[in-house]
Amino acid sequence: MAKDDVEGEGLDAPILLAEWEMPLRREASLIERLSEVDQAIVRQHGHEMRLATGEPLFRQGERHDGIVVIEDGQIRSFYVAPSGREITLAYWSKGHFVGGPDVFGGGTHMWAATAMRPSRLMFLPGAGLRQLARQVPDLAIGIIDALVFKARCYSAFAQMLGTRSVAQRLVQLLQHLAQTYGVKDERGILIAAAFTHADLAALIGATRQWVTVQLGRMQQEGILTNRRGLMVILKPEALAAQLEHAGER
Repeated sequence: MAKDDVEGEGLDAPILLAEWEMPLRREASLIERLSEVDQAIVRQHGHEMRLATGEPLFRQGERHDGIVVIEDGQIRSFYVAPSGREITLAYWSKGHFVGGPDVFGGGTHMWAATAMRPSRLMFLPGAGLRQLARQVPDLAIGIIDALVFKARCYSAFAQMLGTRSVAQRLVQLLQHLAQTYGVKDERGILIAAAFTHADLAALIGATRQWVTVQLGRMQQEGILTNRRGLMVILKPEALAAQLEHAGER
């Protein structure tokens, strides 16, 4: 992600590959949803963390311990293949947590996570978290709700990778970004967040060069403009029509 993100209405929504119609608005944060008394209990158990842009939260294969609630900032979770190639699973923002599925600790991380901008986090260690969930039932319910939400997100991600061509995935991603981060502009729909071609490529399982070529083609056809990482969808209907023949590319 570029550093100069434009503030939009949907910045708390996750960024991931999914059908553009899929609602991905988050539920209330694990901590925000609690009473003041329960929040104090949870924070007493946790430890505040701060990460700079680019600083890793955890690495793939490291020992798993507890969960981390994002209080401000943005965390990218991604899988590193044996070849070294990375594929982005999601960008998570304020209110979401990272560190599942082994929320109580144990095993190793199946993927990595890194701060994409300065982030303030609340680390809830696995040791004692099970007992804390018994003590604060609303926390336990929140963890279940969040895991269901993540399962829905990752199921959509897997379905897209398995059933859509890479060209279709790019169109679906652009539609999803327009729905989630779209701001009405005199020219069309401004995607109010800055992405590099490498960012988009990692989200759809393609190369940066391929994404550059495809966006260049769409720009020549007048479907969108893409300057300095800021994209405007000029013709949403024409973008939607790309799905009908994107599988041929």
